[in-house]
Amino acid sequence: MSGKARERLRRVLVVTGLLGVAALTTASQTMPDGRPTPSRQPVPRWLSLKSDEVRAREGPGLDYRIMWEYQTSGLPVQVIAETTEWRKICDPEGAVAWVHRSVVSSRRSLFNASAEEIPIHSSRSATSSVRARLSPRSLVSMDECEDGWCEVRIRRMRGWVQQRAVFGAQERPLCNANRPAGRGRSTR
Repeated sequence: MSGKARERLRRVLVVTGLLGVAALTTASQTMPDGRPTPSRQPVPRWLSLKSDEVRAREGPGLDYRIMWEYQTSGLPVQVIAETTEWRKICDPEGAVAWVHRSVVSSRRSLFNASAEEIPIHSSRSATSSVRARLSPRSLVSMDECEDGWCEVRIRRMRGWVQQRAVFGAQERPLCNANRPAGRGRSTR
C-alpha cells in the first residue's frame, strides 16, 4: 500500500472513530421510546420551577387545559419526555403534567417530601455531625450527588443529605412517560 493510500485509510478510520464517539455521546439523549430529545439533553433529568406561578397542562401546548398551578419556585421536577417547547414532568406527588420550557431552570434543588426532618451532615457519612435539619415539605439548593449523598447549600452553610431521603436526586424515572398527564402516583 502506498503512503498516500495509507494516509487516506488513516483519515477514514479517524473520521469513522469520531462519528462513532459522537453517536455514543448522543445515544443517552433519547426519549423513553428511543427517539432523540429535541433539547439534546438526557431524559429523565432534573430541573426546577422558575417561579411560584407555573401552569400544569394536559398536553404540550397552550390549547391544552390547565389542570392546576404549581406555587413553589425552585420545586424540583423530573423531565420524563419533551417536545421542542414543552417538558413533560413528574412532581413530588407523582403527578404528571406538561409545562413550557421557559418556566423551568437547570438550577438544582432538593425537596423533603416526607413528614420527618432530614439531617444535614457535615460530611458524606451518617455518623458525621449534624449541621442542620431540613424541615418537612421544604426545599434546599443542591450542588452535586456522590456515593449516595448530595451536597446542599443553605445560605453560607454547606452539608450533605442522603440521596434516597430527598426528592430531586433519583437517577431512574419516577413516573411512566407514557402515562397521560394528571394526578396520582404511578410508576412504570
